[in-house]
Amino acid sequence: MSGRKDPTETPGDDENTGESEAESADLAGRPDTPVPSLDELRSAMDWAFEGEEIKPEILNLFAQHARLLLEHNRNVNLTSIVDPKEVAAKHYLDSWRVTRFISLYGKSVMDLGSGAGFPGLPVAMGERMVRVTLVDSTQKRVDFLQASIDALGVTNASAVWARAEDHLARNNYDVVLARAVSSVRENVRTLRKVRHSHKDLVMLKGPSWSREVRAGEREAERLGFKLDTVMEHKLPGEMGDRAILVYRAPGGLGS
Repeated sequence: MSGRKDPTETPGDDENTGESEAESADLAGRPDTPVPSLDELRSAMDWAFEGEEIKPEILNLFAQHARLLLEHNRNVNLTSIVDPKEVAAKHYLDSWRVTRFISLYGKSVMDLGSGAGFPGLPVAMGERMVRVTLVDSTQKRVDFLQASIDALGVTNASAVWARAEDHLARNNYDVVLARAVSSVRENVRTLRKVRHSHKDLVMLKGPSWSREVRAGEREAERLGFKLDTVMEHKLPGEMGDRAILVYRAPGGLGS
């Protein structure tokens, strides 16, 4: 997916860069990768979102962010997906569809291990009446996220450099989003000490989602997470099946 680090890891020991030597190697960019033009990326958005009810200005923002992402990807590893149509479908459409399936209007949302900004930034750009906090444990990625937010004028989003657990120990949210971070079981384990800090845990998954749900069922129940809804959808161009899993967290039970 986005090549992000596990957000449960402590930010690196280097006080100047925020990364350890191993993490810096993992963040090595792709300097020889061509960057598509803005027109190419905008055309790819039209292709991916064909038939969807979405304003052209939102697709413009997606294309602009994609351009920033792929330019920055030459210096810092943010994504392994660089083909314009794949970028449009696998990053932006997949992320934005959360706003179609789940009512986020007026809610506070945390994107756990945001990486390059997915799904949090497309959610924030697509639904301006939601407040999105993009949390990642890697300083260089957070720097990119905040620079993108500022450049694109996404006033309902902010980026925070922190471990997910530490941030949730100090802040409460209506929804925690997780995409391409870890398995269902590992995600609920990550949140076990802060499971009362949010109402819903929403995970974006691929075609093996049912296997993950079964594997994590006992751990989820033990920690008080209850699977509430599963919404399946397909990406265009035979790019695969996806699912959105909504778990009711202990912080939302009985509310």
